[in-house]
Amino acid sequence: MKKINVLWTVLNTIFLILFNTLFYVLGGSSHKASVWISYGFIHFAYFMLLVTPLLVRKYKNAAIFGYPLLSISSAYFLLQFVVGLIFVLLALNGFKTALSVQLCIAGLYGILLTVYMLANEYTADAEEKRQSEITFVKNATLKIKSILENITDRDLKNKIEKVYDVINSSPVKSHNRVFEAENRILHSIGELEKAVSLDDKEKIITIADLLIISVNERNAKLKSLN
Repeated sequence: MKKINVLWTVLNTIFLILFNTLFYVLGGSSHKASVWISYGFIHFAYFMLLVTPLLVRKYKNAAIFGYPLLSISSAYFLLQFVVGLIFVLLALNGFKTALSVQLCIAGLYGILLTVYMLANEYTADAEEKRQSEITFVKNATLKIKSILENITDRDLKNKIEKVYDVINSSPVKSHNRVFEAENRILHSIGELEKAVSLDDKEKIITIADLLIISVNERNAKLKSLN
């Protein structure tokens, strides 16, 4: 285990050690039901505070969108600790009041946590969709740039630069109904790369012309879908 993991484990257990030591040293092990209920809810709140980072979906902006979840769990723990401590000190004979109050607080926490988790899921899905949408233009332009670096013939270079310009000026936002067309374009770029490596000028020109047509058709279809 890495040293940093050991340090985090030690830090996370400090509260449990201190709280339980004080609880049993000052109050002993014989308590009423309302006290044990409060004891359990305090531990549950602390447990949720520790596991909240694991509930955040892993993606690019996870740290940013995980902050509200951690804030909610932190607020719940602090509130539950205060309320639970009050019930521990009061040591009520009946358990219903202690159970009802802390159950309501836990329920409210569960609702808020779930709502924010759902919001984060929708945000993550939207972010992943946006990233996938920009992949086509990004990959295609990078491949064309790489091809241009291997061409010395001025006329051929101009022809492929036109392909680059058409792709680079294409809409970044995509649609699932043009995915097949985009895959064909990427395949054609691969064929163009082979033709360049073989110095097949006629095939280079043919593929370049077809690419311009294909990209324009893709863009036109996208425009009709919006």
